[in-house]
Amino acid sequence: MMQCFDPDAIDVPVCALNLDAAEHTREAPMHNHNRGQLVVALSGGVICRTEKGLWMVPAGSGVWVPGYVRHSNEVTRNGRVVVLFVAPEIAGLPEHCACLNLSPLVIELICRLAENPTALYRSGDHLDRIAQVLLEELRLQQVNDLHLPIPDDPALRFIANALIENPGERLSLAQWASRVAMSERSLSRLVTRQTAMSFGRWRQQLQVIIALRQLSEGASVQNVADNLGYDSVSAFITMFRKLLGQSPARYMNETRRAG
Repeated sequence: MMQCFDPDAIDVPVCALNLDAAEHTREAPMHNHNRGQLVVALSGGVICRTEKGLWMVPAGSGVWVPGYVRHSNEVTRNGRVVVLFVAPEIAGLPEHCACLNLSPLVIELICRLAENPTALYRSGDHLDRIAQVLLEELRLQQVNDLHLPIPDDPALRFIANALIENPGERLSLAQWASRVAMSERSLSRLVTRQTAMSFGRWRQQLQVIIALRQLSEGASVQNVADNLGYDSVSAFITMFRKLLGQSPARYMNETRRAG
């Protein structure tokens, strides 16, 4: 996505870059850089994948990836994003990957920096003052829970990857246990120990992330429910509301207004 832009070569504390999914590769290969990175979805959505999990952000939110962490970003087909890069010496930002609910002010400040991604501003310059206000505001943004942990355990990584490839798979816990040569009780305990979730909750978390990606691409609630293997739209809506506190339609309407 950013073959011609090296954020580590820009000698300023903060810089930003606009990206359009129609003009760039929708999914970048796994990579890392010295700077921390905040990928902000202006429209559509973004999924960030690291070796430890998945993070999903709809429009109006951003996913923070600290420096040196290997990651890959996938932008939905209709996606438009802006990427903020922060020098590693900047303190006060999350030490781990996180999804952030962003205020309109933060998004506007990032977009302002992205108008000239290679600008070399000095301390006290207009752009430097924008960057300092942006960093102060960024430290105050709320973290949300659109995250799927993917543990290092081979059995759980196998199940996670299988569900990512086929999120409509409806195998029971006992059937998954048989596939990874474990007892149902042992698999249940392993999931809880490694993810702090029950197996059902862990699978629902993945389904919400996949649902948000599909909804961000313009899929209907009916189609998403079908793709995720739900017997009815109402069952899918109930699950979605339980995890995110709103129906899919209302959640997407609010995120689109925010974006």
